Amino acid sequence: MAEISLVALALCLVPVAGVVWIGWAWAKKGAGLIVATLRMLVQLLAVGFVLIFLFENPNPLLGLAIVGVMIVASSSIAVRTVSNDRLAAFWKASLGIGIAGSLVLAFVLYVVLNLGDPAYHPRIMIPLAGMAFSNAMTAITLAAERLERELSIGANFEDARAAAWSAALIPQINALLAVGIVSLPGMMTGQILSGVDPLIAVRYQIVVMAMILQAAGYSVALFLWLSRPAPR
Repeated sequence: MAEISLVALALCLVPVAGVVWIGWAWAKKGAGLIVATLRMLVQLLAVGFVLIFLFENPNPLLGLAIVGVMIVASSSIAVRTVSNDRLAAFWKASLGIGIAGSLVLAFVLYVVLNLGDPAYHPRIMIPLAGMAFSNAMTAITLAAERLERELSIGANFEDARAAAWSAALIPQINALLAVGIVSLPGMMTGQILSGVDPLIAVRYQIVVMAMILQAAGYSVALFLWLSRPAPR
């Protein structure tokens, strides 16, 4: 697999300027794209060094601490669009992602992949946790935004919950419908580029996509269940 030089890495970011310009010209929101891109660069460069350290020091407690940070960060981002009682929404998102996402992750690690001794494999657990939590985060963002909007226009909770659930699962359903026809997912593409047999890569991708759907679905379900208004 070809190595990406620093010059090539810089070149891949040049066309981002065009996207920023369009955002500014049409919506006066180019600054957000710049900040997001810069955050992406800093975060990915930093996580590269962190992963090297974690892989070279496979301490389960350290791994659990990293997972905890991922849950808190994803929950905070998930409710950034909520305007009413964001702190309460954060705790609901944390429980949704932390409980449902972690149970789905454990199922994949220890039942599907059948990891044995040692039980902690940072090279497997941390990337899978990232995929599970990030997709649950996006799903909760969509659910929270739609739930708040529906309730604000007078919908009862059951109708608002139904609309929020449907909106939250749109990305997952689209991904399931498009995979293999429109897109080759990132994990599968990475494995193929690194020389893995495509049929083996397909098996791993099926596991990952099932995990993502489960993490998103159960996290949103728990978030919406916790969001039911208290009876008066």
